[in-house]
Amino acid sequence: MVNLVPSPEVVMEILQKTGAYRKGHFIYPSGKHASHYFQMPLAFRYYDNARFLAVGLSRLFRMDKAVSSRLPKVSIISPSPGGIVVAFAVREALNADQIYWAEIEDGKRQFRQYIKEGDIYPAIIVDDILRTGRAIRETIDLLKELKTEVIAIGTIVKFEDAPNEFDGIPVKTLLTFDVNFYDTEEEWRKSKNASETAEAEHVRY
Repeated sequence: MVNLVPSPEVVMEILQKTGAYRKGHFIYPSGKHASHYFQMPLAFRYYDNARFLAVGLSRLFRMDKAVSSRLPKVSIISPSPGGIVVAFAVREALNADQIYWAEIEDGKRQFRQYIKEGDIYPAIIVDDILRTGRAIRETIDLLKELKTEVIAIGTIVKFEDAPNEFDGIPVKTLLTFDVNFYDTEEEWRKSKNASETAEAEHVRY
């Protein structure tokens, strides 16, 4: 499988060219400040990029015999609408039988499709980016309620301080990125990263 999985450098080049990797002053929902942000849909608006990245991720699953031996009777699941593009492309690459995605409704993550216990095949959870792990954690808990086994987890991009595994299942990723977070804007402004992005955008997410 040499050269079949894109290197982190190639992945970053795509994200930079499409503007999906952004520099500036960003305030995350947690209230933390950072100089970097990934807006993955900007990369996925180009079909070739979306397919290239998702197929690269799918090959990491194929190289895992414990996962590939379960194909094609598996389900590909996105924890949120943002990962649907990845899920569809991974499903196609793996020729998996099912695809599902979860959404937040009434403050709770759930499947919009009508699903009952036993409907979902062993699951591979995929997403565009892994920041805190909350979406994946909630999706795993949701699948447990439906008595569905999770056999693999993967994302295109993963923050370095995000979880490396869930319930003993390692996270497969194409790119691990170290984002330095700061508690206040003042701390951010004093950082080296702030001076390097002084002319870039200022955005609250």
